Amino acid sequence: MGFRRRRWRDARPEEDKIKVNRAIRVPEVRVVNEDGQQLGVMATETARDIAGRVGLDLVEIAPTADPPVCKIMDYGRYKYELKKKAASAKKSQHQSHLKEIKLRPQISDHDFDFKVRNARKFLFGGDKVRCTVMFRGREIVHTQAGRDLLERLKECLGDVAVPESTARMEGRILSFTLAPNRPVIEKLKARERAAEAKAAQGSEETKGAED
Repeated sequence: MGFRRRRWRDARPEEDKIKVNRAIRVPEVRVVNEDGQQLGVMATETARDIAGRVGLDLVEIAPTADPPVCKIMDYGRYKYELKKKAASAKKSQHQSHLKEIKLRPQISDHDFDFKVRNARKFLFGGDKVRCTVMFRGREIVHTQAGRDLLERLKECLGDVAVPESTARMEGRILSFTLAPNRPVIEKLKARERAAEAKAAQGSEETKGAED
């Protein structure tokens, strides 16, 4: 059975950052075959010929190495797999929603703490939180009390939230929006996971000792 030789599929530099086949212009490269086996350093033209004989592409995977490293592979399938992984990652990402926390000017400390806990839960879930104070009747003359309330809420959530705007009055509603401080939240989540893992490990060790 003879070798399968294919027509070259060359990625144009302006269209694709990955160089393929004839777009690879260095004189020599280090080659890895489709099974991950090192074929060593050789002339780029020789490497292209080897790839073409088995019906595959020569793809530059480490351009900054000396010499650059190229792998023999099916570039079309490689791009398809990358696209598939990117789509899967995007699908698994949390879609941010806008949640709302409603407060009243005369809210009790107990209810205020409950609202703070809910807002923190939303922020940890990756959602933005719109914090509103609604004024009824003659309460509208005490808008400063509402601003103070929102400022208090902002301080309580300052470790995990970033204000997107200052408080603004719209009719009888005073509001502003908080966005999650993602880097901080991720660190806090990591600490929680580490603490849970440590606690679970301690529980297993205690159980083992008792047995």
